[in-house]
Amino acid sequence: MKILIVDDEKDVETLFRQKFRKEIKTGNLELVFAFSGREALDILEESNPPKVMYMFSDINMPGMSGLELLEEVKARYPELQVSMISAYGDQENHDKAMDSGATGFFTKPIDFESLKKEINNLLQ
Repeated sequence: MKILIVDDEKDVETLFRQKFRKEIKTGNLELVFAFSGREALDILEESNPPKVMYMFSDINMPGMSGLELLEEVKARYPELQVSMISAYGDQENHDKAMDSGATGFFTKPIDFESLKKEINNLLQ
């Protein structure tokens, strides 16, 4: 399963590759990274339908916010599962994300066990 992680902080790639090392090594998971909303849309547009089955996006990014990206992705690819992450666990961002079609909402620091459970549910 191919997962797209969208975050403007480049060190997130190292963290995710470390936390999902086993799943990547066994070939169950392929991680693709975008460091902006525009870059994420470019990756999704590479094939129709997108080869990505799940997107995990930060909310607070310069340029296109994660919430704006979520709305754009859900308009173009309604079947794509998307979870959002925020450094701020405020109810307003949570509600807006869920109302816009997010599958899940995580706060930083990421609870990788919960994220792995969500991904495993998608694999079923």
